[in-house]
Amino acid sequence: MAQGIIHLDSIRKSYFMGKMELPVLLGISLDIYKNEYVALMGPSGSGKSTLMNIIGCLDTPTNGTYILNTHDVSKMTDNSLAAVRNQEIGFVFQQFNLLPRLTAIENVALPLVYAGVSKKARTEKAMHVLDMVNLTDRSHHKPNEMSGGQCQRVAIARALVNDPSIILADEPTGNLDTKTSYEIMGIFDKIYKSGNTIVIVTHEEDIANHARRVVRLRDGNVETDKQNEHVTVYQ
Repeated sequence: MAQGIIHLDSIRKSYFMGKMELPVLLGISLDIYKNEYVALMGPSGSGKSTLMNIIGCLDTPTNGTYILNTHDVSKMTDNSLAAVRNQEIGFVFQQFNLLPRLTAIENVALPLVYAGVSKKARTEKAMHVLDMVNLTDRSHHKPNEMSGGQCQRVAIARALVNDPSIILADEPTGNLDTKTSYEIMGIFDKIYKSGNTIVIVTHEEDIANHARRVVRLRDGNVETDKQNEHVTVYQ
C-alpha cells in the first residue's frame, strides 16, 4: 500500500532526567492516509500525548523516521519544523487557545498574518471558514462574549484557515457539555466529508466513535489498529 500522508517508521521517544532514560514510545510504525478520520486512544501514560506532539511537529523523535506529506520532519531544526507545522497542520486544543483581546475573525485570521497574506484576503478567508462552522454572526465577538462551544468553533475555523493537510485535535470536547460536544463532533464530521484528514486524540469512547479508524496505544506501543464498525454520525 502507498505511504500515508503521515508515515511513522519505528518512532521511539525517550526523555532524560540526568543520566536516567525514560522511554515513552517504543517503536511506533503507523500510516495515516489522505482523508482518513483517525482517533488515537490510550490510558494516561500510554504515550498518546507524546505521539500527538510528534505528529504535530511540536516535538521530534529520539529515533525513527517521520514523513509528513513528503517532508522528512524527523531531524528538522525548530525553525523548519515551525514552517512545516504552519503549512501542513491545523490544531484544535481542549483549551481553545484563543487570544482574549482579539475578535473571532481576528483569531481565525491569525495564521494568515504569519503566512504574509494581505488584510483583504485574510478577512475574506476568515469569514469563509467561520461560515463553515456556522459562526458568521459572532465574527466580531471576543472569546469572553461567546460560549465554550462557540469558542471551540472559532478554534476549528482557525485550524482550517490555512488549508492544512491534517486537522489535529487534542481532546477537543474535554471542556464542553454533552450536547455541545456532539455539535462539535458534527462539525468535524462535516470537515472530514469535505475531504480533510483528521486525527483526534481522546480518552472518551463516545468521541472516538465518530472516527472511522481507532488506534489504541498502551505502554508506548500500538496495541490495536482497527476500522471502526460503529461510527456515530451526529445529525
